[in-house]
Amino acid sequence: MAASGDERRMVFDIRGRRKHVVKFVYAILALLMGASLFLVVGPVNIGSLLGNNESSNASAALVEQAEKVERKVNKDPENPELLAALTKSRISAGNSMAELNSETGAAELSPEGRVQLEKGSEAWSRYLKATDEPAAGLAQLVAPTLFTLAATASTDGEVSTNVKAAAKAQKIVAEQRPSKGSLATLATYQLYSFDYSGAKQSQQEAEKFANTKFERENLGNELEATEKRAREFEKQLQEIEKEAKKARQEGKSSLANPLNEANPLASP
Repeated sequence: MAASGDERRMVFDIRGRRKHVVKFVYAILALLMGASLFLVVGPVNIGSLLGNNESSNASAALVEQAEKVERKVNKDPENPELLAALTKSRISAGNSMAELNSETGAAELSPEGRVQLEKGSEAWSRYLKATDEPAAGLAQLVAPTLFTLAATASTDGEVSTNVKAAAKAQKIVAEQRPSKGSLATLATYQLYSFDYSGAKQSQQEAEKFANTKFERENLGNELEATEKRAREFEKQLQEIEKEAKKARQEGKSSLANPLNEANPLASP
């Protein structure tokens, strides 16, 4: 939200010592976003990353398709099949709008694409309320989408909400399609939602699918390293929340969210 003059309202104050805290938090999330965005976008959308007219037309067509499905949902708002279709179509539209960063060469979520993914997340929430048996295939698409939304969120609250939602979606996948990969992914999401006991249980289940001692040890080492990062992330996030609350109480203006502003903290 713009303010008078050159001053802007920002989510996190990144001046002074807090600058390093925010930099650490978003360095982690940027790395996570890179992995999760690859999982969401996948190789089929590489053409859309080039930003040519053909991919723009494809994006427009996907948005139009999603809007058609949404009109059907409006007539039958509790139909789980329609809600599943709406979730897929919104996510597909959002993924098609991914942009290629000319400096880093990395895929990035565009503002328009984020809007579509948020609508897909909303449709997913409605779908869960409308069905007693959520589909693992749809959950497998949604989980990394929610994690991408967490990594590009505007507030610490959005980060936490989306990471937890990603873990819940991935749990559906792991329960219906248990494997070393699905359970290890669940453990990772659980770690970043600070569910350490749940992550340990998921790790133990994942280890049952390991074929060799080396695989089990490698999995354990990777998740152990992830837990260390997650605990540090939790600690830094708590500090941000504490200082943000103090700033609000003192009526101080905040600085721009580093994820949404063009500054060195926005990308690793």
